[in-house]
Amino acid sequence: MPKLKTHSGTKDRVKITKNGKVRAGHPNKNHFLQKKSGARKRSLAGLTTLGKVNAASAKKRLGVK
Repeated sequence: MPKLKTHSGTKDRVKITKNGKVRAGHPNKNHFLQKKSGARKRSLAGLTTLGKVNAASAKKRLGVK
């Protein structure tokens, strides 16, 4: 069976922690920022842990078990 290629888009957007959790940036932080409050934009800063379904999808695209 051939080797699987890593999905390069996912590789740039997520990070797998030592414990196997998947960390990614918050959504809704790219545009239409003028109408969002400062507190809301600050709360979107940093990384968040992906949920079970999205984490499994990301791990599959990265070739992680």
